[in-house]
Amino acid sequence: MNKKIKLNKLLFILPLTTLMFCFNAPQNDDEKMKTIMLGVRNTLSYLHYSPKPINDAYSKEVYKKYFEMIDFAKRYFTEADMKEFQKYETELDNYFNQGDLSFYKLTTERLFQRYDDAEKMTADILSKPLDFSIDESILLEHKDRKYATSKEELYNEWRKYIKYNILQEIETLNSREEIQRKKKDSVIKHKLKDTIKLLNLTPEQKMEKATSDVKFYMSQSFKRLKKRKKMEWFTVYMNAHSEVFDPHSVYFSPRDKEDFDMGFTGKFIGIGAVIQEKKGKIFLGPLTVGAPAWKSKQLSEGDRILKVKSNPNDEEINVAGMFVDEVVRLIRGKKGTPVMLTVEKKDKSISVVTLIRDEVTMEDTYAKSIVIQSVNGKKYGLINLPSFNVEFGKKDGGKNASDDVKNELIKLKAYQVDGVILDLRGNGGGSLTEVGDIMELFLENAGPYVQVKDGQGKIQTLKNKAQNPVWTGPLIIMQNEFSASASEILAGAMQDYNRAVVIGSPQSFGKGTVQTFVDLNRFLSSSDDFGSLKLTIQKFYRVTGESNQRKGITADIQMKDFFSYGEFGERFDDFALPWDRIQSAQFTPVNKVQTESLKAKSNERISNSAFYQLLQEVAQWRESINKDKMMTVQYDKFFKLMKERKEKVNKYKPIEKYDNQLKFIQYPHEIERSKKEEDFKKKSETWLKNLKRDFYLQEAVNVMSEM
Repeated sequence: MNKKIKLNKLLFILPLTTLMFCFNAPQNDDEKMKTIMLGVRNTLSYLHYSPKPINDAYSKEVYKKYFEMIDFAKRYFTEADMKEFQKYETELDNYFNQGDLSFYKLTTERLFQRYDDAEKMTADILSKPLDFSIDESILLEHKDRKYATSKEELYNEWRKYIKYNILQEIETLNSREEIQRKKKDSVIKHKLKDTIKLLNLTPEQKMEKATSDVKFYMSQSFKRLKKRKKMEWFTVYMNAHSEVFDPHSVYFSPRDKEDFDMGFTGKFIGIGAVIQEKKGKIFLGPLTVGAPAWKSKQLSEGDRILKVKSNPNDEEINVAGMFVDEVVRLIRGKKGTPVMLTVEKKDKSISVVTLIRDEVTMEDTYAKSIVIQSVNGKKYGLINLPSFNVEFGKKDGGKNASDDVKNELIKLKAYQVDGVILDLRGNGGGSLTEVGDIMELFLENAGPYVQVKDGQGKIQTLKNKAQNPVWTGPLIIMQNEFSASASEILAGAMQDYNRAVVIGSPQSFGKGTVQTFVDLNRFLSSSDDFGSLKLTIQKFYRVTGESNQRKGITADIQMKDFFSYGEFGERFDDFALPWDRIQSAQFTPVNKVQTESLKAKSNERISNSAFYQLLQEVAQWRESINKDKMMTVQYDKFFKLMKERKEKVNKYKPIEKYDNQLKFIQYPHEIERSKKEEDFKKKSETWLKNLKRDFYLQEAVNVMSEM
């Protein structure tokens, strides 16, 4: 663990030695925002891996990015607004250099005016009967939409948008009725106890309910928009500046940074309950087993939260009308401190419960494994790794991905598995150092696993120790379009060493950059928290010298999935850094696998698989729907189109019932836990159900059987 702490500090401190700017403590919000702006500007200019000149060209890019962020659908600002704003298009660089808030204030104040206008328009539209017989359509493609030239045109766009939402709500009701009817038919067929109540709404009742629901959702949406604080909008403005440098350089307010840290470590301080909002009311969702809410035995999923008292000396706060994130902030606090909830139980009784906040672990972010019994009788191990999580600075070493993977490997070895499949699908990355520690679990010899280059061109080669590997047998790594960063480093290194076969999407996400957090407080004489800038400071390269940037990892055995036909990945971002290469590091492949014969056999299997062809067909069809630019809001035409789509969906129903014929062996301690913990049981059942439907896992097992 010392190595991880040392490297983390190295990435964080060394570049900052060149930075010597400082500010006085700000006295109000405007001064605070100005200070943050100058801090972000200087940090980007001095420390970014590839700093951009702050000039008119930069200003134009920020200008475009900013309006895409605050009004991407062009549903608020008018053409007149944009003509007024356009004179500032080449001034944003000057404002950024000076810490000038003029443009930010002008646009946010106007935006709030437009929210008021839109709220009044939607209220007026919803107060009158809507004519769904008019043959008209709504433009769905935001990039093709123009700003409204008049209030009448904007009103008309909102009217069509509301009609579209009402029709969607009716379609949701239709789908719900259809599902209920099928369930009821099944219950009657099998002579089970019938507790299913059909909706049985008339078309008129559906229209009334859908209109009422859309009216509520609209009011909540405007309420949420207008309740956002100045600093939240300012964060958006700052990110328009930082993300033009590259998509991963992002300003984090103190609150956002706290949320990021929790996701990175998989732990937070709280009561261990999901907080949910339903029609303006706040409820408790699932409780985390072993956490304070669960231990109390006084709270249950579905309890309505009425009031929260964050500290003994504070007043109780009524949470009616609050948003989930606001209530979560009230409940969270320091470990060991009390928080008091006033809740309404399902029987309408009122209960006041005092809980002591504690560290809560989000198990879903950690590695887990299962034993697969294939049709040929052999056993294989599957390890699912959702992230490369790590807790830096913990005296006991903390929780980290490499230790979790090691523990899962030890469990699998006890079952004498013949091969291991490491599933990195959807793994967006995490700690760079965890890659080396995980490689050590599979490699017998030490060697480099990644090269890191900073903005000055200095290259550092990171190596693993690789002394006592836990698993030396056959290894497959699964990836998809959302396998990114650390996932790509690991998959690429194992591929370069010829230690593992990479199976899955033809190309992974393509994130080949390293970020660190720069705390803006370090430049200020103030105890206030001004947030942090997640800053791109390095690029990483494979041991072969090739960058992962934009290109990602090319799978040895390629299988397209639902996302292969869409625009997912670094290469689709306008401001992503370019691909390049450096000199190869010295490394020795281990020659564990020969991929050509495996690839040929797999290609033959999937090309002859009717199910795989069906997957490709539905994926391409879904993508074609996503690319539809126009949608009718005429009642009969809309539901005729929905009927056609349902008929198409019915053709693809076999996908839902697919069974890969694999058998899965759960560990005894997990079976026992499922008997005691309902939430864990539900999660286990869902995971097993998804594994049984996983065609790509089946092919990974087929390949493994041939290694």
